[in-house]
Amino acid sequence: MANITLEDLRPAQGATKKSVRVGRGRSSGCGKTSSRGHNGEGQRSGNASKRGFEGGQMPAYRRLPKLKGFQVYSKVNYAQINVGRLDALGLKEVSLETLKERMTIKSDCVGLRVLGNGEIKNAVTVKAAYFTPSAKEKIEAAGGKVEIV
Repeated sequence: MANITLEDLRPAQGATKKSVRVGRGRSSGCGKTSSRGHNGEGQRSGNASKRGFEGGQMPAYRRLPKLKGFQVYSKVNYAQINVGRLDALGLKEVSLETLKERMTIKSDCVGLRVLGNGEIKNAVTVKAAYFTPSAKEKIEAAGGKVEIV
């Protein structure tokens, strides 16, 4: 096999194509108007229509309504109650089910969150999905129990 030099290198057959030379007479197929058509914005030099331009028609980005925010489809609703309200209930055991019976908690609530606002004096067993650290501390300090469901 012979040594290959830079002069011998050629692109593969069909890999290159001659560019179309516009404005070189009628017989070239791209003469006279050079494939730009007659008059109008597209025929002028320096033509670059704006992004989203639709020939004077109201563009899609102005026709369509604008979305505000975003929709969370996997949202889970939690009922919330403060520690200060647990005393007023007068129950020994508090859970989501007992609160649905006693209070106006929406039926679509899946879990219960206990927040630490207020004071508690009675020992209460609370079953909930989440407790704030201060709520947990206050319930246990009053002699109650905390159960994460």
